[in-house]
Amino acid sequence: MRKKILQKSAELFLNLGFKSVTMDDIAHEMAISKKTIYVHFPNKTKLVEAVTFEVFETICEGIDGISNTSLNPIEQLYDIKMFVMQHLKDEKTSPQYQLKKYYPQIYQRLHMKQFEKMHESVKESLQKGIQLELFRPTINVDFISRMYFNGMIGIKDEQYFPKTLYATEYLMESYLEYHLRAIVTEKGLLVLNTFITTNQS
Repeated sequence: MRKKILQKSAELFLNLGFKSVTMDDIAHEMAISKKTIYVHFPNKTKLVEAVTFEVFETICEGIDGISNTSLNPIEQLYDIKMFVMQHLKDEKTSPQYQLKKYYPQIYQRLHMKQFEKMHESVKESLQKGIQLELFRPTINVDFISRMYFNGMIGIKDEQYFPKTLYATEYLMESYLEYHLRAIVTEKGLLVLNTFITTNQS
């Protein structure tokens, strides 16, 4: 039952936002009593926390799977972008913004976990790209990895990138290409251009 509550809550939170979904809403959607939810989660904050890190772990597992099977680091980054977008495709709100506003402590913990995960993953990808001569050997792997994370977080800030001007898909696609063009070798540029030409979204 705990797993089912987490799944339904995640769906509702991503679609409607952390603030607007109540425990009553979740109970109603699942056709169970509110008491049943409280057996597993003593309050809404604990439920939000559990959902947040459950979704995070699911995405991490998917990223690890892609990283282990991708042909090269350029395709790997695009595959990860597609996976994350599909996983969060139904979100109608800005979950991270709401989390930051209404549950700042949970947001801070998630933010650090996201950084740790992405920092390590991107560093490995960059090093692999250097070995395959797709990325320039002179790049500072640690610096580029931190910049990449900072940019990915930055493009989600609606204050600077309002949804009325920029679709999420466009932002992620453009930022990824911007990032890669800054670090590829001539060989890498051929791979990147070929990939973009054959996979126009």
